[in-house]
Amino acid sequence: MAPSEQFENPVIILTGLGHPTAISSNMEAYMFLADWPVGKRDACHRFVMETCLASVRSDVEADLARALFASWCEQNDVLVDTDIAFAGRPEVASRRRSPSLANGT
Repeated sequence: MAPSEQFENPVIILTGLGHPTAISSNMEAYMFLADWPVGKRDACHRFVMETCLASVRSDVEADLARALFASWCEQNDVLVDTDIAFAGRPEVASRRRSPSLANGT
């Protein structure tokens, strides 16, 4: 496993003024957690941050770091529900249709 391994599926989060951002690797997750306001950090934040760092060092599987990071994001209301976020975008909605519906049959 290489350091900063890419996640199989990115974790989509809200940053700044509610802009969706894809976190695609254990290093990106670690950097996001490192930027989290100190006053909002708790033991769970510390654990997830340490797990992401361990994943960067290849001591922990990237899938575990991703799962913990996504769960932490959900608990902190920054995880984007991609089904809702992209439902109104025609190019995404058309890809989600089954072939029979896309052909009008």
